[in-house]
Amino acid sequence: MTEQAHQQRLIEACIRGDRSAQNQLYNEHKYKMMGVCLRYAKNRAEAEDILQDGFFKVFCDLKQFSGTGPLGAWIRRVIVNTALMHVRKHKNKLFPSIELEKVEYTQASDEDLFSRFRMQALVKMIQQLPDGYRMVFNMYVIEGYSHKEIAEQLNISESTSKSQLSRAKMTLRGMLEKQLTI
Repeated sequence: MTEQAHQQRLIEACIRGDRSAQNQLYNEHKYKMMGVCLRYAKNRAEAEDILQDGFFKVFCDLKQFSGTGPLGAWIRRVIVNTALMHVRKHKNKLFPSIELEKVEYTQASDEDLFSRFRMQALVKMIQQLPDGYRMVFNMYVIEGYSHKEIAEQLNISESTSKSQLSRAKMTLRGMLEKQLTI
């Protein structure tokens, strides 16, 4: 059986409510999706909540999957959207008003600093970022959203998105430099 045929049978079984198929789909994707959740959450418990809510939505909306792309990519999108919904509940705490002109820029290369650390250590640092910084950083750097898309998703201005990203990078850079001196 081809991978595509397997995927289609699994989807159909999940839509019918087959618990073993749902368990199989969950087990096939839970580790990668937990990694996504960890980047958006403050801690593991919050990430687990997002993961569970996200998979609940996956199973409720699976009949909407068009099959035009990989199922994993569709699941990832649902999980990211679930994380963003979680963020929207706490929006007023996330994005203090910051003028873009007051944001400082440094010339050190982000790639040079980020390449020195394993992904797990970086995820822990990302989790330590203030909520607004963490959301924008994840959406822009990891998920590939534009500032316009981030602004629309989080109901903020593009300049707020840009300043939050800049401050997130500065904060991460400081954390990384501190780790390098230890």
